[in-house]
Amino acid sequence: MQPSNQTSRLGRLRIAAAAALLLTLAACATPFKADVSRFQSQLPSPSGQTFAVVADDPHMAGGIEFGQYAELVSQQLAAQGYTPIANPEEAQLLVRFDYGVDSGRERIRSSGTGYSSYWSPWHGYGRFGYWGPYRRGLWSYGWYDPWFDGGVDSYTVYTSGVDMKIDRRADGVRLFEGKAEAVSRSNKLQYLVPNLVEAMFTGFPGNSGETVRITVAPEDKK
Repeated sequence: MQPSNQTSRLGRLRIAAAAALLLTLAACATPFKADVSRFQSQLPSPSGQTFAVVADDPHMAGGIEFGQYAELVSQQLAAQGYTPIANPEEAQLLVRFDYGVDSGRERIRSSGTGYSSYWSPWHGYGRFGYWGPYRRGLWSYGWYDPWFDGGVDSYTVYTSGVDMKIDRRADGVRLFEGKAEAVSRSNKLQYLVPNLVEAMFTGFPGNSGETVRITVAPEDKK
């Protein structure tokens, strides 16, 4: 039996609707922007110097989760030409690493106003939320909100960040400081930290005192 014109038309409409849905879902996978600020003084050019990654927060020391993220940092530094070793007491460079994500804030956009009275994407919040209020100026870069023009009325956003310091172990002199932070709709550290570490090492060590914005891939693309 040949399908009727009406049946064929309904089939085409269903296919068109499915295609539109796929395009909508793809549009939702918007990358977020990581702001990276780096400072350096006397950081030696990589020529095999030994280093060890340690927790800047003592509560994270020895943790399995911290160890996984520390390994990402170690891999990046090794790719630069430094040499990882297990014992911090024998390392020439100590790499102090920290990370976190806040508890999230609701983002409300009313038609014609653009901003929420509760949270504006152009002002930073406290350092990782669960450690207390942000110290204004430490992480405030002026955020780009990737959903600002998307017509979304209400959603939750999270601020995540990583912090890395490199000291010369022999005398404790600070050689490098770097921070990377992003606002996104994800609060999964397993997704956020690797991307922020990648952003930190993009163009490493960078120009001292310069803040750059790095595009981080959407979560479902990783």
